[in-house]
Amino acid sequence: MVLADVSIGVAGTLGPEAIATLAPAVERAGFHGLWVNDLPGGDSLAALHAAAPVTERLALGTGVVPVDRRDAASILAASSGLPAPRLRIGIGSGASRSPLGDVGAAIDELRAGTGAAVYVGALGPRMRLLAAERADGILLNWLTSAVAARQADEAHALAPQKHVALYVRTAVHEDAVPRLAQEADRYSGYPSYKANFDRLGIRALDTTLDPATFAGRIAAYRDAVDEVVLRVITVGDTLDEHLDFVDRAAELLRDQPG
Repeated sequence: MVLADVSIGVAGTLGPEAIATLAPAVERAGFHGLWVNDLPGGDSLAALHAAAPVTERLALGTGVVPVDRRDAASILAASSGLPAPRLRIGIGSGASRSPLGDVGAAIDELRAGTGAAVYVGALGPRMRLLAAERADGILLNWLTSAVAARQADEAHALAPQKHVALYVRTAVHEDAVPRLAQEADRYSGYPSYKANFDRLGIRALDTTLDPATFAGRIAAYRDAVDEVVLRVITVGDTLDEHLDFVDRAAELLRDQPG
């Protein structure tokens, strides 16, 4: 079974060596792609260099590289040698003082310098509009399926072929549910995310999937956007836990009707 609309998302801190083991397992399980978060101490592009030679069809994405920390020139240099047809370079504003201007300039430079698709991590309406107008895709985050559907519809109305992906924090085992709640609480404390949750009238925890809700809610997420990225939440962030997550998530998806 190949899941053309479901991918796996992990933190770059997992490291290239672990990613080299995980990526083939993600591909064998039938997932569309692997997205790697770029974090201090967790280089997403280094991880993708480890994933690329051990996979054949798996889409490879960075979710996302903050342009205030890594400019477009350094992203292009770091992505050199990666298979452009499979690569999605996701960027975000980070802590930029001119988020729209900096992200817009980075989009233009990246699209001029690589054949890879350029995605923008977009929270607010102006960044989503910028992404819809100038990037190849939009990467959404922390949304219910209903809100994600509205935002995807808005993007598709502007650009019907625009690809909309959505990160969904997911735990597939009960022992990871407390960690999932902690992650939701942490993001609820970030001012930009708190403002967005308040504006949308949702709670962070409402945007997540756990073992009790996965079967009943994953179909709505898949209907809402072009690609659902199951952001792995485990107890200890070990490689074995990630491998187990991939197997269990694939099993749950195989049990879905249709």
